[in-house]
Amino acid sequence: MSKADLSKQPSVVAAMFDDVAPRYDRANAILSVGNSALWRVATVKAVDPQPGERILDIAAGTGTSSVAFSKTGVTVVGVDFSEGMVAEGRRRHPQLEFVVGDAEQLPFGDDEFDAVTISFGLRNVQNPQKALAEMYRVTKPGGRIVITEFSKPPVGLLRRGYHAYLKHVMPHIAKVASSNADAYEYLFESIADWPDQATLCTWMRAAGFTRVAYRNLTAGVVAMHRGRKPLDAAIRASVAKRRRARSASPASAAAE
Repeated sequence: MSKADLSKQPSVVAAMFDDVAPRYDRANAILSVGNSALWRVATVKAVDPQPGERILDIAAGTGTSSVAFSKTGVTVVGVDFSEGMVAEGRRRHPQLEFVVGDAEQLPFGDDEFDAVTISFGLRNVQNPQKALAEMYRVTKPGGRIVITEFSKPPVGLLRRGYHAYLKHVMPHIAKVASSNADAYEYLFESIADWPDQATLCTWMRAAGFTRVAYRNLTAGVVAMHRGRKPLDAAIRASVAKRRRARSASPASAAAE
């Protein structure tokens, strides 16, 4: 059985998810004490999918989140770098489109999607800032992004209790609920190592997203971050490109 570590080598993380794919959703429901379904409902509401839109669901796993979006009349594309997860998703939801792909190198063109979302997957990416830049690239100008991820409960007592649950209680439950209990040791490590809500907001703004904000779910155990790609994103990119070209030109260098 595969177990990833905080180096987050893509092939190792993907192999770990291949191992847990068959019982992944069942394990999540048990380990989250049923909250995973509530987090999914909140994410769908935040994305606010409209009929006719095209939605990209990154780290789609077995398609549980993707199928929730599809019920609203949108076209959903689920992408995941775990072939085992994608195979399980295709088996369960043959009506959906699944693609094997890396969040750091999304196999899509620029400005393709009205909304891009990722739930509990960004912290598993080796370079999350690069993944955010890719999400920005494939989002249409005026489009939206929603990131739902484990986070830092702001109340110290709750934060310590939550970490105690992850470290001491969850491994015992995982032995019964999961097909790869060792993988859930990485889950605790990745959650403990993940930055707080404000840091993720900073990363999103650095990628180019505007109107960035977050909402804590389950007292901050999970945080849902939202943002927009500016309508004038193409103009901003063109201006930035011209500035870089001018600064790199021989005339500019001579002037300096």
